Amino acid sequence: MNLASALVAGAAGGAAGTTALNVVTYLDMAVRGRSTSSAPEDSMEALVSRAGLRIPGEEDTRKNRLAGLGAMAATDGSMAALGVSDLRTWTRMEWLSDAVPHLAYGLATAAVAQALDPD
Repeated sequence: MNLASALVAGAAGGAAGTTALNVVTYLDMAVRGRSTSSAPEDSMEALVSRAGLRIPGEEDTRKNRLAGLGAMAATDGSMAALGVSDLRTWTRMEWLSDAVPHLAYGLATAAVAQALDPD
């Protein structure tokens, strides 16, 4: 597989994986009636505060900006390091709610990348 083909396969796999992650996450929220997590926003708030920065905007606008940054930047490890969440206290259901969408991401990404690999 040449570089261009590999990049296309990787991008397609990532897109499929992201779609699978979102579908499984929102399906879980709909079925169990659970709300979204504020952990990504809380992590970004902690990072921004520690860096001596401020996210501009009024309440809702600022919250949306934090959510957009947080969704891209936060991981379980950073949430633990920042004191936003203590992974040691998570219940089995909380771990499953976190792990299952990521498993769907990995499976979809791998399936698409493998399907696009002609070898």
